[in-house]
Amino acid sequence: MKLGARIFKTGIAIVLSLYLAQLLHSPSPVFAAIAAIFAIQPTIYRSYLTIIEQIQGNVIGAILAVLFVLFLGNHFIVIGLAAIIVITLHLKLKLENTIGLSLVTLISIMETTNMNFMQFAGIRFSTIMIGVFSAFIVNLVFMPPKYENKLYLKIVSTTEEMVKWIRLSIRHDYDHQLLKADIKKLKENILAMEQFYKMYKEERQLFKKNDLEKSRKLVVYRQMTITARKALDTLKRIHRYENELLQLPENFKQSIQEQLDSLVYHHEQLMLRFIGKIPTPAPYSDENMYLNKDELFQFYLTYQQQLPGKAQEPHIYHMMQIIASIIDYGEQVEHLDTLITSFHSYHHNEISVEADNKE
Repeated sequence: MKLGARIFKTGIAIVLSLYLAQLLHSPSPVFAAIAAIFAIQPTIYRSYLTIIEQIQGNVIGAILAVLFVLFLGNHFIVIGLAAIIVITLHLKLKLENTIGLSLVTLISIMETTNMNFMQFAGIRFSTIMIGVFSAFIVNLVFMPPKYENKLYLKIVSTTEEMVKWIRLSIRHDYDHQLLKADIKKLKENILAMEQFYKMYKEERQLFKKNDLEKSRKLVVYRQMTITARKALDTLKRIHRYENELLQLPENFKQSIQEQLDSLVYHHEQLMLRFIGKIPTPAPYSDENMYLNKDELFQFYLTYQQQLPGKAQEPHIYHMMQIIASIIDYGEQVEHLDTLITSFHSYHHNEISVEADNKE
């Protein structure tokens, strides 16, 4: 079990909110802690958006709570009706993320006490806002994780795993059940990559001069993610239609194996080129670097013409999917090559990715 930065930040936000609430002599500091839990976010930018939304949502919840108590009382049926209206207004105003805390505000204010109601409502609302601002302060003071590192390392580890399986699959030298389980994990890894990409995109630079570099990096990382998806799609089709591959003529099978070997090798080299471990331009020849789409397509057409009758039609369609997937994967790798080459033409020694394994 790993304790991430967000877990620590949540604990610190709870401590800070309780301390500030007690320092200001709030009668119910627990509501500040609850609000801090709702408001903590993984990035500073998300924290900024959250505090704006939480202010709006909690104001709505507080106003409705006051109006319902003043005009209808605080019977539990009235509280339920007020909650329905709060949820409806939040959905209408596209403040879905604040519904939970707004309902906490509503219910806490509609609770009965012996104090003056307006004073009580003000204290409860202020206590909850202490928690929201405490979470924002924690997000500002405690720097978020380096999502660029997390993104790149997740891309690299996922790509390495897919490349390994593609090489084994095309040689029919693997365990079917193990690969099936790993394909599921690879899907989850790509979803994690996309999440890290969003987090990195939301991070704000301290200096404006770095904005252009980050914009170019985002383009490269997005293409890395797309290319990884295409690699996984190719792996899935090779695994699914293994029997069709085994029935191919030897020269056709050999061509697919050689083309895929060249393709995944190119993909591996690009990941190293991006962080400067291999120079740009690449020190290897073009014939070993690019997928020969014409050769694959011609082999497929020849094979299709040689098959007799319609009994082989499903087999042809399956092979067509494999060849199309390989060609699509190759085009994405070539596009990634173009983007990385372009990036290095502007930023020679500015790659800030750290080669660690911490997440």
